[in-house]
Amino acid sequence: MGIVSYLNTRPLLYGIEHSALINDMVLIQDYPAKIAEKLLDDTIDVGLIPVAIIPKLKESYIVTDYCIGCNGPVASVCIFSEVPLTEVEEVLLDYQSRTSVTLARLLLKEYWRLKPKLIDTRSEYQSKIKGTTAGLLIGDRALAQRKISPFAYDLGEAWKNHTGLPFVFAAWVSNKKLTEDFVSKFNEANKDGLSHIDKIVELNPSPVFDLKKYFTSHISYLLDEEKRKGLKLFLEKMKNPATAGL
Repeated sequence: MGIVSYLNTRPLLYGIEHSALINDMVLIQDYPAKIAEKLLDDTIDVGLIPVAIIPKLKESYIVTDYCIGCNGPVASVCIFSEVPLTEVEEVLLDYQSRTSVTLARLLLKEYWRLKPKLIDTRSEYQSKIKGTTAGLLIGDRALAQRKISPFAYDLGEAWKNHTGLPFVFAAWVSNKKLTEDFVSKFNEANKDGLSHIDKIVELNPSPVFDLKKYFTSHISYLLDEEKRKGLKLFLEKMKNPATAGL
């Protein structure tokens, strides 16, 4: 089982690690794109993966009622810059998540209606966010960057403004059918983790962001019907010829 090693997964991870299921699995932590690769090549059976990878799986099953989502500003997925977005000439794209990169491309085209040069990255690039060069950052690095960059354009907020729907960045997805018993227990483990937010904040002190606010106001974990609608729309936009070549 693969899980992203960002702070936003700590509530889900806490529930899993404190459940009896932990004795029946090998838990692998990495950044989103790496977890996605492991699910694609069948190194793992289930992972908390960027949803943009779902269409590439031969078989895919969304398991549990929980995800990494938002219903407005997410705080940790933003385009950062020293100048207003209208003055940005190029955007460095985060190599750690395909979903966030796809979302950024889509929003720049459809929502902001801007055409900066988009540059893929392979390693550290935060130091290059200056002048008219912006950068898309996700996860813990994005929370830290909020204290550095004067401009932060939140992709969760932009998606909500653009579509009126919540957004799902990552979901628990398996590449094979899992037993109903396992899925039920795994769902309960996720649910239990979310009932211990104060303890999780205590265990993960952060000097850069109020984690209780992050876990309860920015990240929205329940994969409800509205989030499923947002996810469906995003995957449809990925397939649309007008946006597929973003």
